[in-house]
Amino acid sequence: MARYLGLRGHRLNLATILLVVLPAYMCFGYNLAVAGGLLTMPSFIQEFPDLDTVNDSSVHRSNVQGTVIALFTLGGMFGALSTIFLGDFLGRRRVIFIGSALVIVGSLLMSSSYSLAQFIVARLVQGLGTGATTATVPVWQSEISGSAHRGAHVVTEGLFVAVGIAVSLWIDLGFSFVDTSSVAWRVPLILQTSLVIIVMMFVLLLPESPRWLVGTDQLESARETISALRELDAHSDAVQEEICTIQSSLEKVKNSTRWDILGMGEKRNAHRLILGMTGQSFGQLCGVNSLTFYATIIFEQRLNMHGTESRILSAAMVTTQIFGALAAVLTIDRWGRRPLMLTSATGMCCAMAVMSGTSSVPGNHAASIVAVVALYAFNLFYPFGFLGLPFLYSSEIAPPHLRARISGLSNCMTWLFNFVVVEVTPTGFRTISYRYYIIWTVINFAIAVTVHFFFPETNGRSLEEMDEIFMKTSNIFEAPRVAKHMPKSLHVENQFEVSEA
Repeated sequence: MARYLGLRGHRLNLATILLVVLPAYMCFGYNLAVAGGLLTMPSFIQEFPDLDTVNDSSVHRSNVQGTVIALFTLGGMFGALSTIFLGDFLGRRRVIFIGSALVIVGSLLMSSSYSLAQFIVARLVQGLGTGATTATVPVWQSEISGSAHRGAHVVTEGLFVAVGIAVSLWIDLGFSFVDTSSVAWRVPLILQTSLVIIVMMFVLLLPESPRWLVGTDQLESARETISALRELDAHSDAVQEEICTIQSSLEKVKNSTRWDILGMGEKRNAHRLILGMTGQSFGQLCGVNSLTFYATIIFEQRLNMHGTESRILSAAMVTTQIFGALAAVLTIDRWGRRPLMLTSATGMCCAMAVMSGTSSVPGNHAASIVAVVALYAFNLFYPFGFLGLPFLYSSEIAPPHLRARISGLSNCMTWLFNFVVVEVTPTGFRTISYRYYIIWTVINFAIAVTVHFFFPETNGRSLEEMDEIFMKTSNIFEAPRVAKHMPKSLHVENQFEVSEA
């Protein structure tokens, strides 16, 4: 087969998105929701009675259900952490390949489970693979991409996640109509392997990161890769200049210590680390996975709807995330990061407030209708500012030589708080009922306030300009004001061409 599938330039970059990024992130979204959509299926409950909160809503059952479902995210956190070390040792493509293989192993174990112990191990293995893949794919994508529209480019990953979530619940709905045997839940748990098989088939046939190639002294391969990606002659001045730029950035990494990330210094490294970690924590602390993982249960147990009706509403609800994610892709480079996050947090706050009020009057048909509308509104607002954007923001806010470390640690916060939210949700609903939504209302209000006062705008700024913004900042409140009033460079350098994300 011709090198890089015989593709160059824009077509090669497009192939990386369609053959790796799209299936990898669709699989991520699919994994997030598919198990939650099976929790009320009779054949699933029969096989795993310890996860049954439909017929037994005791604290013990709620705790077991929350722990087992959340183990996927715990595995994801350790998978993401492992890439901080494995990414530079094995290369981006090999880590993606191995992570995808683990996802397949986890899927096979889960779909063939006849005991809760096997199901638990499967969730952990699948989480490890997914965490490694989703932490590496955006790094690899940004390091080979020459796109000037970095915001839309990275946030597109959020769109693919939304599609995966929606597809999983529609598949769960379809198989609920043939719930006469365990096939009804085993097939949905194995179908995702088709997505990661596509990733494994093509990732090793596509370019490796030029930055990794230069870092491992494979300069000739790096030259050929950049030539293919930029559609330039391998010995042109532009290709040599990019290699020199990568070498310069790698020297800065070698000259830094692991503790630089925790110190302030003139560039306020610790301040920027906290902003990156906080932003990605908000992507989970808004409460989205208290709805996504348990959507069917909320409609069936909390809003007293029938099984089929609950599944249809759940699948349609998460489908609205696609529209919110698409809106983010179309507006992020025009409006900026802060407006999207503020709009999203405010909308989610209002939706959760309505949910808490309408859920407090069980049996009221009109209140149930309003509650459903509020759930749909939440799923529309969430991806607008917090599905893909926090991953982009943590990378943009970081100094060039610390971007890999800050992005890696921030990514781990996503998985950590994902685990916390999914773990406590069954117990939260069990013990405080509709008041659980009040907690998310308050948190989303706090998110909006925090973004307004502490998060500077990064849209249209080069990494050098972000350094300058923080060098002019003397405390945590000043960064947004400095970013607002500091003039933008007329020629913003495309730093993502040689990204250190």
